[in-house]
Amino acid sequence: MQRSGGELIFFGRKIPYILLTNGGGSTEEKRAEKLSKSLGVTIDSEQIIQAHTILKDLVGKYGDSPVLVLGGKNDDMRFVAESYGFKKAYTTADVLLWNPSVWPFQSFDPAHMKRRLPVDFSKTRIEAVLVFHDPRNWGTDVQIMCDVIQSDGIIGNPYVDPDARTSRPVEVIFCNPDLLWKSDFSRPRLGQGAFRESFQAVYKALSGTTYPFVQFGKPTTPTYKYAEKIIHGMIKRLYGENASFPSMYMIGDNPASDIAGANGAKWNSVLVHTGVYDPSLGQPQHKPTQEAKDVEAAVRWAIERAIAGA
Repeated sequence: MQRSGGELIFFGRKIPYILLTNGGGSTEEKRAEKLSKSLGVTIDSEQIIQAHTILKDLVGKYGDSPVLVLGGKNDDMRFVAESYGFKKAYTTADVLLWNPSVWPFQSFDPAHMKRRLPVDFSKTRIEAVLVFHDPRNWGTDVQIMCDVIQSDGIIGNPYVDPDARTSRPVEVIFCNPDLLWKSDFSRPRLGQGAFRESFQAVYKALSGTTYPFVQFGKPTTPTYKYAEKIIHGMIKRLYGENASFPSMYMIGDNPASDIAGANGAKWNSVLVHTGVYDPSLGQPQHKPTQEAKDVEAAVRWAIERAIAGA
């Protein structure tokens, strides 16, 4: 088995693959460059599907509209959003630079921002809140999210009764449902899923109800369907527009995200024993098509099964 560009070569057959992660925080180009260097193989940016990559599909809807982008370091996520095609991507730091009294408990150094955008948010309607990555300052972000939603997109305006709203409500989108994630610390850390729960708890305390939202990221079906679309595009470029699409295979170490998502999308799934899942603790909650000792064994099994037409 060899690698060539964005494909695996197995007995002369080119087999496209992608890397699907709930991580993020940078452009796909930067992530591909980093992985190529650390793994010693060439990985194209198209092969990288991060938690927020799917937001590229929303550029047609919000590309020319003001959107609030949350998460990541400083204004890194603004750069990512703009690279996708969002022309009016603002951060909570932009809001604080406009009016520090919005959240007076956080001091912010404009020097930490790559680019400062002077905006009058009292005259700018935010159409959507896009939580690209894990927020760094939950208090700031929850407060400003609530301001945006309750004021019908215009920060500082009177709060609008949801039942009396005449315009389209502000859409809220989260890209990673993970409640916890593993860092270098000995115990799991709170993730974007925990931030979502915190926001909803505060919003419910204020309004009496939770706020409708869209959820992307593993194990949600839209993320797997997006990945499938990317793979199909790679197959067409390799074998022509009329190429048939073989079965999809997901190889992962997390039953709750990798395997659950693959099963929900009707993919074949292979659970490896070299990560989150510990086979000594019993059967996984979400049953995979196959288990394998490591990634190489999983890839070989999947390719051989696909070639055999199983």
